[in-house]
Amino acid sequence: MRAELSGKERILRVLARQEPDRVPHFEWSIDKKVRAALLPGCRSLNEFAVKMGLDAVLADPDFARQKIASGLWRTEWGYTIQESEEEHGVEVDSPIHTMGDFSRYTPPDPQAAGRYATIEKTLAEHGKTHAVIVHLNDVFSIPRYLMGYENLLMAIAAEPELVSALVTMSVDVNLAMAREVASRGVEIVYTGDDFAGDTGPLMSPAHFRELFYPGLCRVMKGYKDLGLRVIKHTDGMIWPLMDMIVDSGIDCLDPIDPVAGMDLAEVKRKFGRRIALKGNVDCSHLMTLGTPAQVSAATRDALRIGAPGGGFILSSSNSIHSSVKPENYMALLRTLKEHGTYPLRV
Repeated sequence: MRAELSGKERILRVLARQEPDRVPHFEWSIDKKVRAALLPGCRSLNEFAVKMGLDAVLADPDFARQKIASGLWRTEWGYTIQESEEEHGVEVDSPIHTMGDFSRYTPPDPQAAGRYATIEKTLAEHGKTHAVIVHLNDVFSIPRYLMGYENLLMAIAAEPELVSALVTMSVDVNLAMAREVASRGVEIVYTGDDFAGDTGPLMSPAHFRELFYPGLCRVMKGYKDLGLRVIKHTDGMIWPLMDMIVDSGIDCLDPIDPVAGMDLAEVKRKFGRRIALKGNVDCSHLMTLGTPAQVSAATRDALRIGAPGGGFILSSSNSIHSSVKPENYMALLRTLKEHGTYPLRV
């Protein structure tokens, strides 16, 4: 019988495309309504993760924000977010519209006092037992926040020099933060920059290769040179960009979006020897509108397809958002506990 691994050991083995004792599980976000229904009195995602036996806890660098009106907050990056029903807000105003704006812009200081307090606390509390995964970025989210979503997409064609400058700044700032978190003992980072929607990439493959791919390669190489493992998150139909994403040097791809037509079996067949995979039980429709029995069946399918040979983290296809039925998330957890131990019997 294999000795039981810690969550940290389990996920590190998966990211090395090895087979652990059992398939690990964690989520990028579990809405407070779902947490409260399943674990009353739970105060945070990480408390929920530890008490429910998940394998990872999450931490972000600490960025200040200032309340400017009811439900409106200006972040340290300079963009404004509107509170929403979800635990994360929606960007509604951005500071950069022209190259002149960019030339006057100064990003947050990666070495600012207290920038890594939450990460340090999380490592101290959970670093020996759980994978502490830190959220950084690569090449799309920060430009999107600083320009606004629609403005950035238009600038890809109209102002490519501005887009390139934003990508370079994003890479520089994130590599500076990566050096800080690696020096504190962090071993895994994830980047949450989405490159696609349900029908395809947000830009042409040619524009991606010209404006984003060089920065993506540079930031991934920088992370890896620091000894960090990298989980790359991007929703959507990403097949036109897949070779570039994998070639950039990621260790794991998430979430293999089934609603967008991404097939876990095909991704496993084509790329499973090069990268680990995380996903992909549908949280858009199935976990929101379906039954526990249907979620259990989809979980068994994901295990049967993704888990053989290791290199697989079971999760939803994005997050456990506020519309996910608590009983459906429990069905995923129960099914994983029943069928997720190696050698697999799904």
